[in-house]
Amino acid sequence: MTGDAHPKRFLTVGGAQLGPIARSESREAVVQRLLSLLRQAADAGVELLVFPELALTTFFPRWHLTDQDEIDSFYETEMPSPVTQPLFDEAKALGIGFALGYAELVTDEDGTVHHYNSMVLVERDGSKVATFRKVHIPGHETNEPDRPFQHLERYYFEPSPDGFGVWRAFGGLVGMMICNDRRWSETYRVMGLQGVELILCGYNTPFHFSPDPGQNPLQGFHNHLVMQSGAYQNGTWVVGVAKGGVEEGVDSLAQSAIIAPSGQIMAQALTTDDELIVARCDLDWCNNYKDTVFDFDHYRMPEYYGRITEQRGVILPEEG
Repeated sequence: MTGDAHPKRFLTVGGAQLGPIARSESREAVVQRLLSLLRQAADAGVELLVFPELALTTFFPRWHLTDQDEIDSFYETEMPSPVTQPLFDEAKALGIGFALGYAELVTDEDGTVHHYNSMVLVERDGSKVATFRKVHIPGHETNEPDRPFQHLERYYFEPSPDGFGVWRAFGGLVGMMICNDRRWSETYRVMGLQGVELILCGYNTPFHFSPDPGQNPLQGFHNHLVMQSGAYQNGTWVVGVAKGGVEEGVDSLAQSAIIAPSGQIMAQALTTDDELIVARCDLDWCNNYKDTVFDFDHYRMPEYYGRITEQRGVILPEEG
């Protein structure tokens, strides 16, 4: 670490990786697991603890469910709820902030119901900073029974209406993303253009990828590749936290990691179980990259990037 020209703002960050959550496991039991990790984090001096995507239930998009009441039972209609309130209370008592991924059901004033894949960010004093909703929804929309398991996120969730925000919290500039968002360079750049210094990400990533099983052995490599490059190219810390292990017969990636603005992995999970990883993050280390090779104001050429926002799919050049 270099860059003594800048003052040091240190934040001790933890990743609260989860092992499998069974379909039969109650939210109350899951919250007890979260509380155990929260207390371990307090003992380690953590100030901000990041939980995975959909941290309160099993990863239900692996099934094609048709009963709406059963589907809605996986979603939270309020946060905190009576079941999750103990987590909020304990975190406030311990002086730890946290980010928690969950399925969110929102009903508009006109009665329109929305289903989001969401993450809430809570400060050390218990106040809510923001709720982020997943933008890049992967998978498929309809039942595909020939798959060994479904990946029906596009059946269960709609994309965020909000995009990628950055908030002043924890003494820095904090953004959030969820799972598939991490694979898209635009995710990091939109937050980078808001000066982001710390991006929090939860994920559930199965090892088997039905559209192209040849990618299966590369899941761990690709997971770290996108987060490390996003961190480096935007001069930001990235915290990626998994729910891994064999859950309801599906083997999912763990390898939670805390990544520095240099792109280096500073901490990584070693198991596929509930596990805490910790890193002391110097938020001003971001300036070593934001003020030099990735000085956006000095070096970016947005006049040449129009295709990125004007065009969705590929348009090939004309022949001849």
